Amino acid sequence: MKLSDLATVIRSKNAGPFELTFDVLFATYDNFERVVKSEVLSANKFASLFRIPVSDVISVVEFEPALAIKVTIKRARSSGAFGETDVYGAQQHAPLLSLEIPD
Repeated sequence: MKLSDLATVIRSKNAGPFELTFDVLFATYDNFERVVKSEVLSANKFASLFRIPVSDVISVVEFEPALAIKVTIKRARSSGAFGETDVYGAQQHAPLLSLEIPD
């Protein structure tokens, strides 16, 4: 099953000019728990998926009361810098949509 089948919201956005944050929100505890236990959004796997050094993954927060996972990473280029292609960071979540979650 894909992450997009389990989550109700998958989005990315700026967390200031030098960081991006990714939010993954779930409607049920079971879906949240399945993704957390799979560790597909761990710092190491997130870095691999986005082809960045693991040191660029600032935080991975699993917040059970909101059934949410938030990952924050360093931006390759600051928002609005020359050659930067997504000023708002709103298009960076695409690789998460087809991420396979094991049973």
